[in-house]
Amino acid sequence: MAVIYKRVALIGLGLIASSMALAMRAGGLAGEITGHAKSAETRDVALEIGLCDRVFATAAEAVEGADLVVLAVPVGAMGALAREIGPHLAPGATVTDVGSVKQAVIDAVAPHLPPGVAFVPGHPLAGTEYSGPRSGFATLFRNRWCLLTPTESSPPDAVARLRALWEAMGSNVDEMDAAHHDLVLAVVSHTPHLIAYTMVGVADHLAQVSNSEVIKYSASGFRDFTRIAASDPTMWRDVFLTNRDATLDVLGRFTEELFALQRAIRLGDGDHLHAYFTRTRAIRRGIIEAGQDTAAPDFGRGADAKGPAAARAG
Repeated sequence: MAVIYKRVALIGLGLIASSMALAMRAGGLAGEITGHAKSAETRDVALEIGLCDRVFATAAEAVEGADLVVLAVPVGAMGALAREIGPHLAPGATVTDVGSVKQAVIDAVAPHLPPGVAFVPGHPLAGTEYSGPRSGFATLFRNRWCLLTPTESSPPDAVARLRALWEAMGSNVDEMDAAHHDLVLAVVSHTPHLIAYTMVGVADHLAQVSNSEVIKYSASGFRDFTRIAASDPTMWRDVFLTNRDATLDVLGRFTEELFALQRAIRLGDGDHLHAYFTRTRAIRRGIIEAGQDTAAPDFGRGADAKGPAAARAG
């Protein structure tokens, strides 16, 4: 494949950025990759394993001369980061991000970008519960969706170029407005994570169930709750604080559904339960048919992700 960007700056060197670096190297998509992380240890690892050609102690240094800058930090940190790098961005550069919330990122980042710099927010719907520069792998984005949420001022050529990069890294790419993105993700990712955190917390507080029993018998639905609940605490704290309205809306709907199921169980309404589970089972089948998962017992995670229970995450 041809080089799409001459110099890509990765700000934040965790799972997504490291996977992007490996995918770009595998496809010859970037002439040079620079990087920045707050931790000196992370910067050293990124150089040691060849994620970046050069690594810098500050984000401002890392973005100098880059024609693509990727903000791969928690959503809550993006405003301060944009303020830092704004004066150092090259004319004609594109800035994007990989955050799970989009409207809050636009509000935080856009005011700090100078004229002549394109901003094309993005969100790859791929991940695992692992983090850090060693957690990445080149095939993470293969056949996974990447959602771009261009603003009214995003130049079409910059959007098309970024789309080409994600497609070259294996992603399916779609575009939508930021508000709709945040509602969709509240349904498919944010609220399920919150429910997983809650279920694991409930088990932790039940005196009748010992910790040893929770661990010993977790080869069931609880195992996948714990997998999701192992995700990065800082990232998910910021997700819920910045996508508050959509998450609360979906949680309200979830509560109504839960009350209906409680009533059916209390009244012994088997017909209601069976009909409900039949509808939800069809959604699972649709996900498999769309190629976004497999029917394997481990949901196909062992085949293309690091770790015994690597998970797709939003």
